[in-house]
Amino acid sequence: MTEKKLGSFRDEKLPPKHIAIIMDGNGRWAKSKHLPRSSGHQRGVQSVRKIVKHCAQLGVNTLTLFAFSSENLNRSSEEVGLLFKLFLTVLKNETKKLKDNNIKLKIIGDLSVFTPEIQELATTAEKQLANNNGLNLVIAANYGGQWDIAESAKKIAIKSVNGEIDPEKIDTSLFHAHSSLAEFPRVDLLIRTSGEVRISNFLLWEIAYSELYFCSTLWPDFDEHELDAAIESFHLRERRFGERNGEK
Repeated sequence: MTEKKLGSFRDEKLPPKHIAIIMDGNGRWAKSKHLPRSSGHQRGVQSVRKIVKHCAQLGVNTLTLFAFSSENLNRSSEEVGLLFKLFLTVLKNETKKLKDNNIKLKIIGDLSVFTPEIQELATTAEKQLANNNGLNLVIAANYGGQWDIAESAKKIAIKSVNGEIDPEKIDTSLFHAHSSLAEFPRVDLLIRTSGEVRISNFLLWEIAYSELYFCSTLWPDFDEHELDAAIESFHLRERRFGERNGEK
């Protein structure tokens, strides 16, 4: 596709309100270049900067990035330590840039596994960016879709026991209101890079009717044109949400 064609949707249709991305392939990118895995993760941060900036320019409402899954804790202690350190560095270095670009930040997941310093930085960054009204950037760190569903159920159960919720009134809307992404639009487009074709326990509740897009590009090589291609593919699809030809 030419650059002109890739950008054509901008003049014709609005971008998806909510894009979620499984950023996969950092390790394979580094291996293909005979570099340590740390180089792949560091290069992946550069791709994050590009995609965040591009989504803001396109007018995307919410961008959710799968930065660190709960299953990542099963990796080597060296790599887990590296991911923690990188997350800390990014929080320190990027908050001012996000503020200057009117980007709001929310971090979802079980942050209890992180050091007190990282937890404090995460809370501080969210507060510093709370008044921004541009792109909503959501970072999923030590996050799992099953964990999120269990946490939502726990919140509802506690309210039911306390008499705040009538169990007979529990439905999908109430359940969604207790999920990590309750305040944001439903996910329209889920992208996974690196050629893997699976969800990997990401946003299981929120992607019930999302359009899925898989590409072979490794995350460190994923750029603005790759995102444009994914959005163009999204616009070519007919979204029926369980209906057929306008009928259920």
